[in-house]
Amino acid sequence: MSESAQSIPPFVKARQSVAFRVAPRPTTREWMLHASLFLITIITTTVAGIIFASPEVEVPPPPLSTVIDYLLFVPQYYLRSVFALLGFAVQHPGLLADGLVFSAALLAILTAHEMGHYVACRRYGVAATLPFFIPAPPLFLAGTFGAFIKIKSPIPSRRALFDIGLAGPLAGFVVAVPIALVGVLSMQPSVQAGGYGIVFNDPLLFRLLGRLVGTPLDPYAPINPYYMAAWLGLLVTSLNLMPVGQLDGGHGTFAIFGQRAHRVIGRVAFGVIAVLTVLGFAWYGSPSGFLYTVLLAIMMRVGHPQPEEMEPLGRIRTCMAVVTLIVFALCFWPFPITIN
Repeated sequence: MSESAQSIPPFVKARQSVAFRVAPRPTTREWMLHASLFLITIITTTVAGIIFASPEVEVPPPPLSTVIDYLLFVPQYYLRSVFALLGFAVQHPGLLADGLVFSAALLAILTAHEMGHYVACRRYGVAATLPFFIPAPPLFLAGTFGAFIKIKSPIPSRRALFDIGLAGPLAGFVVAVPIALVGVLSMQPSVQAGGYGIVFNDPLLFRLLGRLVGTPLDPYAPINPYYMAAWLGLLVTSLNLMPVGQLDGGHGTFAIFGQRAHRVIGRVAFGVIAVLTVLGFAWYGSPSGFLYTVLLAIMMRVGHPQPEEMEPLGRIRTCMAVVTLIVFALCFWPFPITIN
């Protein structure tokens, strides 16, 4: 997810030609910062991949004899769990390989997404940072909170806003498709007809790929790293394409329909997601939709800056808007996670 430009300074000339804009290049210090975050994220996502692939490992609870033990119970148990999983992975090298595959596949999708934004910014002379990769604790989510770039100068035109906003999710989707295909082809049948626990429901792209290659999709099949990386990549893509605020879909909606329609469409999208969240919790006991709702509520409160020039988009970009809508339909699923 990329952060949008701030308000346009009053001293900027409204119709300055894009050809005269040159975005500053990253400094050595910036390269070191972004590379360090990327390397840390490789480690955390690798551990997350090991967790997805490994069976449940028994972790002895820490002793509880003093008040300090009770206060430190959660961090101690967390560290014990991480080290237990790493020790189990050392004894089973195949798990480490699965973790590395998951990390490489997921970061390939996220990198393509953010570099799509970055390259589009460079094309239009818009100052933007390199991608910030945000590592997460290994036992939380997928080992990463995602990635983003920060745009530091005004968007010069309507076409620039459209291209910068949608280049990211489209680039990420192109990389996610072959990874999803490998994930579907690598699926193994489950040992039981049903089960209990968390179920990652397949988006439309997975269902179409399954029909294309003749592989039946089993929600209880063992998770393989390609499948999980592509599943998360498509989830991130669908979230970013929501037509709300300064999400990528919000940029595209603003460029296509203008400021007033952007506000109305964003509120409608938020209302739909809020209803789906309540239904998902009532029908499937899944609280995952509340994260969507909170994020969209926050994004709705962030104003969207007006591009300097609102020229017509043209036929090609109109067609790309339709393609992006299809991509969203392939990535989005109303209830991505259910609990049985």
